Amino acid sequence: QVRLVESGGGLVQPGGSLRLSCVASGSIIGIKAMGWYRQSPGKERELVATITTNGATNNADSVKGRFTISRGNAKNTVYLQMNSLKPEDTAVYYCHGNLISPGIWSGRDYWGQGTQVTVSS
Repeated sequence: QVRLVESGGGLVQPGGSLRLSCVASGSIIGIKAMGWYRQSPGKERELVATITTNGATNNADSVKGRFTISRGNAKNTVYLQMNSLKPEDTAVYYCHGNLISPGIWSGRDYWGQGTQVTVSS
């Protein structure tokens, strides 16, 4: 079984920073891409940032210049450094991975359980 486990959410004041972490574990042969999505009440889940296996990144316009996605040395870990946080960044943040495992050679989407980020004074 493949699992994605997030950590690092919490309550922060506007202008503050948080760092989210996600670790992928289980029967993983390869990683095509990992990333972060978020969902706030009444809204659809939206892309925040992604990073491919060769390090190419893609950020949503709403977070450019404020959020940075990166990978750990072990490549099965992805981070989201969030700076200059705004109240509108409040959401549940989900880790996503398109991962290759035995028998699923084209890759499959996996999701973490989500971590709450609240930006409020």
